Amino acid sequence: MPIVPHAPWPDALAGTPAVSVIERAITRQRLANSLLLHGENLGTLATIAHGIADRLLNDPRNPSQYFAPKDHPDFFALRPAGKSRQILAEPTRNLIGQIQVSARTSFRKVAVIYEADRMNTASANIFLKTLEEPPASTTILLLTTRPYSLLPTIRSRCLHFRFTDSGNEALAGCAEDLRARWRDSLAFYRQWLGQIVDGTLEKHAVANVVMSVYGIVTRFNAVLTAAADQAWKAQKEKLPPDLDDDEVDAIQTGITNGIRMKLFIELETATRDFAQARLDEGDAAARRSLVAAIEQLEHCVGLLRLNLNEAVALENFLLSSLRIWSRR
Repeated sequence: MPIVPHAPWPDALAGTPAVSVIERAITRQRLANSLLLHGENLGTLATIAHGIADRLLNDPRNPSQYFAPKDHPDFFALRPAGKSRQILAEPTRNLIGQIQVSARTSFRKVAVIYEADRMNTASANIFLKTLEEPPASTTILLLTTRPYSLLPTIRSRCLHFRFTDSGNEALAGCAEDLRARWRDSLAFYRQWLGQIVDGTLEKHAVANVVMSVYGIVTRFNAVLTAAADQAWKAQKEKLPPDLDDDEVDAIQTGITNGIRMKLFIELETATRDFAQARLDEGDAAARRSLVAAIEQLEHCVGLLRLNLNEAVALENFLLSSLRIWSRR
């Protein structure tokens, strides 16, 4: 009997840490009852929610009982309605009544609340009681581009996942001139590696190669600062006015840390691309150097979690790379 494939994840998100965590939790039947899915694009969030619903509700080994997620008898949805585009109390009560009953064809039920930030005060308070005592065998997915417009009590009762269309592209959504600066910085870094490997470290060149380390660090910091500023400017317009200073600082820090991590990921990719090109040219020693360099990069990135400054971490990695790639 043929197996029906599950609904695909968005291409940019397949295999990302957030999706991998969700897949493992579903496989182990340990997915939380309530998930808050947030990001910049509601379409992307809906695709993720439908992928989760498909994996919870459908058995791929039983195609005769397969339903598209939104058509499944045990799939329930709540959306804003009317000119005010709000989620009102009565539709919220109706949804709660639907998920209180036993599943029809599956072992579970899934409820998706689209644009959950559109709940008015009455519907939010009604829904909060359901989150406090969720119905058995029910997964509730809240989708929003403005997570901090939800009641703090609702946010606190959900497991949070942030998704972005950019996947691992660090500067998606930033101005093109900034993205061009980052591409130039990566090209400069690969050229720097080439100088080391090609043996240009004569006495008169050593100082230039070492000084280039600090040029790369300066470029990295400038791009990170500009990208974080652009992302924060876009994000703060969506924040509700009643957040306290600590919450605002936490959001801003989270944005900066997220971009910083993606920049380091792209630095790792540039290192791998450089090594692959060397391997294609017959440089067998590049494999050993690549392994050592990636280990050092992972070590330095790990130190960021201990509040090491990113400039110091990057400098440490580059100076270690100078030793690794020249020792051949």
